[in-house]
This record gives sequence, C-alpha cells and structure tokens, in this order.
Amino acid sequence: MKTLLITATAAASLFLAACQTAPAPEPTIEKVVERVEVIKEVQVETTPNLFILYTLKEGVTPEQFEEWVRTTDQPAMRGLARVQSFRTYRAERLLMGEGAPGVAYIEAFAIPDLEGFTNEDMGGETVQKVMGEFMGLVEAPQFIVTSEVK
Repeated sequence: MKTLLITATAAASLFLAACQTAPAPEPTIEKVVERVEVIKEVQVETTPNLFILYTLKEGVTPEQFEEWVRTTDQPAMRGLARVQSFRTYRAERLLMGEGAPGVAYIEAFAIPDLEGFTNEDMGGETVQKVMGEFMGLVEAPQFIVTSEVK
C-alpha cells in the first residue's frame, strides 16, 4: 500500500479550491470608498468619551486587581449594549520628568449614548454590582467625561 504525504499548504490549497464556487469579484473604486467610509465611522464612534483615573486601595495588589479586571470588569462592561469599547490601562511611568504617575490605572470607555448609559445602565444590576466591587478595590476614582477637540 502506498502512503500519500500532503503538506499543510497543499492540503489547505486543495481544500480552498474544493470550497470555492465562484471567483471573488474585483473591487470597484466605489466599493473601496464605501469601505473606507465605514471604517471612518467606526473609528469616530469608538473615540473614548469617558475616562476613569484611579489608584488602588492599600492592601490591593496589582495582580489581584488585574485578575478582577480580566474576569469581572471587562466582560461585564463590554457586555453592555451601550458600551462600544472598554479598555483598562496600567500607568507605568512618566515620559518626561522624575517620579511616578499620579494614578495607577486609566480606563477608557467609548459610549455613543452616554445619556442612556447614565440614565439606564448605571442604575442596572450589572453596573451596580461591578461598581460596588470596583469601589472596594480603588482609591479616589475620577470619572471624566470628554469630547474630542476638532
């Protein structure tokens, strides 16, 4: 009995050739421009408009806090319909000058319907649960609503 050896690349090529039913149409300039406009809209919509700056409470380690961020904070906040983007950043050092940053962490939210978020989501079970835990871990949070200077 003969053994047939096929490389991964050859196998993938054969698979794709078998799956392909029709060649993809060549993009027109109109389609390219349309796609660029969609990308611009998404970029504009995801501009952060809420920043939270804070330090950790005494006794809370960065490892404990960051595990909570990954397992609780981010999944809950990213699961809200009005939260388009949510990221947590660790403040590591100053770019210029001596000393340490005045905050330990910065959160950046993109919330297109900020009024709906504050009027409806803030009082909801998800945000209240996460905020209760958050306030037990952090010191002196500043919730800063922003708008881009254009």
